[in-house]
Amino acid sequence: MRRMAVSIAAVTALTGVAACGSGGSGDKEAKGGSALSPVAALRLADKSTSGADSARVESTTTMGTMMSMKADGVLDWADGYTGTMTIEYTGGAMADQMRQLGSTSMEARYLPDAYYANMGDAFARQTGGKQWIKYDYDALADMAGGSGAYMKDQMQNTTPNQSVKLLLASGDVQKVGEETVRGQRTTHYSGAVEVADLASKSSGLTASQLADLKKQLEQAGITTETIDIWINEDDLLVKKVEKGEMTSGTLSQTAFYTDYGVEVSAEEPPADDTVDFKELVQTQPSA
Repeated sequence: MRRMAVSIAAVTALTGVAACGSGGSGDKEAKGGSALSPVAALRLADKSTSGADSARVESTTTMGTMMSMKADGVLDWADGYTGTMTIEYTGGAMADQMRQLGSTSMEARYLPDAYYANMGDAFARQTGGKQWIKYDYDALADMAGGSGAYMKDQMQNTTPNQSVKLLLASGDVQKVGEETVRGQRTTHYSGAVEVADLASKSSGLTASQLADLKKQLEQAGITTETIDIWINEDDLLVKKVEKGEMTSGTLSQTAFYTDYGVEVSAEEPPADDTVDFKELVQTQPSA
C-alpha cells in the first residue's frame, strides 16, 4: 500500500504541474494579438501570461490505460511555484489503486522547495498516522537522475505559458481562427512540437541531465505533441490542449485558465503529519 501511495503521489505531482510549465520571457508588443502574425501574437501572449503572477487552473488529463484525472485549484508563479490543487482520479489503473487507498481524490500542495500529497487515512495507517508525503525537489533531483532534475526545474519555475513557448520554439504554428471559449472571444493557434526537444527549449538543465531525460522520453514512446492554444483579447492564455502518443497509449491534456491575479495561499503540512519521500524509498526501495 505504501508503494502504491508513493507512485500515485509522484504521478500526481508531474501531471498536476503539467497543466502549467516552465517560465518564459518575450518582448512586449502592442495590444491586439489577433491582428498580428502568429509569432508576434504568441510572443505577446507569452509575456502577458508569464507576468500575470497567478491563476485558477482546471484540467483533465489522460495517460493511456494508466490513468485519467481531473484537477482544480489555484497556482502562483510570482516567486517560485506555489498553490493547492484537488486531484480526482476518474479512470485507469491509478483510479483502481486510489480506491484501494479509500478515496479517488487527494489534495496536492506546491511550495517553492517541495511538493506535498495527502494520501488519506489508509496510507496513514501504514506510516504511523502520517497522511502527507513530502517530495523535496533537491532530494528528488539527486535520486532520480535526469527526470528528477527536470521535475525540480519545472516545479520551481512554472507559469501557464509553456504551451505558448513550445509553439514559438517549434517553428510550426498556425492561426486557426476566432473562437469563443467560455464566453470569451479568443484566437486559436495550433502547431506540432518535438517532445524530445522539450527540456532543451524550456529549461536550464545540463547536457547530461538532458540526455538522461531524452532517453526516458524515448523509452516512454513519446516523440511528438500537437498543441492548441486559445488567447483572449487581453493577450492571456485561456485554454490549451496537448496530445501525444506513449507506449501505454494516448497522452492528452486540456486546461482552462481563469481569474488571473487571484490570491493564492499554500501552507506546509504539519511535520508530525508528514513522511518524507526519501525515507519511504529507503525503507521500501521498490517504490
